[in-house]
Amino acid sequence: MTDQFPTIRLQPQRHKRLRAGHPWAFSNEIQMDNAAKALPRGALVRLAASNGEPLGTAFFNPHTLIAARLVERDPKAALDAAWCERRLRAALALRERLYPGGFYRLIHAEADGLPGLVVDRYGDTLVVQRNAAGIETLWPQLLAAIDAVLAPATIVLRDDSQARGFEGLPARTEIVRGASEGPLSLVENGATFFADAAGGQKTGWFYDQRDNRRAVAAVSNGARVLDLYTYAGGFGTLAALGGAVQVTMVDRSEGALDLARRAAAANGVADRCRFEKAEAFAHLEALAAAGERYGVVVADPPAFAKSRKDVPVALKGYRKVARLSAELVAPGGFLLAASCSHNVTPENFLEETARGLADAGRTGRIVRAAGAAGDHPLHPHLSESAYLKALLIALD
Repeated sequence: MTDQFPTIRLQPQRHKRLRAGHPWAFSNEIQMDNAAKALPRGALVRLAASNGEPLGTAFFNPHTLIAARLVERDPKAALDAAWCERRLRAALALRERLYPGGFYRLIHAEADGLPGLVVDRYGDTLVVQRNAAGIETLWPQLLAAIDAVLAPATIVLRDDSQARGFEGLPARTEIVRGASEGPLSLVENGATFFADAAGGQKTGWFYDQRDNRRAVAAVSNGARVLDLYTYAGGFGTLAALGGAVQVTMVDRSEGALDLARRAAAANGVADRCRFEKAEAFAHLEALAAAGERYGVVVADPPAFAKSRKDVPVALKGYRKVARLSAELVAPGGFLLAASCSHNVTPENFLEETARGLADAGRTGRIVRAAGAAGDHPLHPHLSESAYLKALLIALD
């Protein structure tokens, strides 16, 4: 029987990295003949070495640098609803073992064997990002699998990421099932928070900082806490629950601060929380000029480097954030410095943070260096998946 998928071959000797476990083949590694160039974005293909040795089934996009994304190593596998259901059940079993209760990142792209797919779960609501063209091709089978495994009441497509532009896909947001009326509630670390699934950043909430929020809360008892770039109040609200005497949450978005206020009220800590709409750099400088000091400062900015060309400027930004934040930490206090820019390496982030501390005339010790929570697993061959860096620093 003729295979339903066309075969794409790699150039000679270009198969070794994929054979060793890497899930991507780049456009300059592929025999990009006319037949390959004519395939539509997101076509499902059988990937093979130059000698015809099968490598597996992949998503293919002839117009992108990452031209082939391996989905299945078995070259004869049918990528049907049953196959999607097996992947989904495996991902669900892992999350429920790590963070039972239905609030987590359910699918984390390549790490869960579904390249380009992100699914965050808020109980019976799923928020989905389809960042690779192949995921759109596979979407009918994936949707059937989602229904079979979870039967969610609401599904929101947040197809508005920068990654879709690289794939040649349009940006859009769509509610494909149910309704999204007002913020979603979620439970994390025993606290209640609220997420704007349709209009908030990314998928509405950042589950990746779950463990780092708990670490900050553990050192916040009796402290004044400053939570910069608070977004929906994740760090600040949990710090207040951890015993902080006062928490100031700062963000430039009034909508984000409304979510933070709602979280503080829902958890009974509103009386110890303040909310400031401000740009972080200017606010830090004003606080330093006023002589303010805090027992804990959290600096968790959005990505400063969205592409490699942004890295030099981003590194200066992280150094400046570290300097300005460290100036506000009382002796014996803590600074949580974070970066979610995957283009900035952990080594570079550590170096610039250390320089920022030195610029502030501060010394200290890193007591915790961590990445994303376990519901954001890392693909062992993709350093890009280790995007989040968080340093908890005890300052002298």
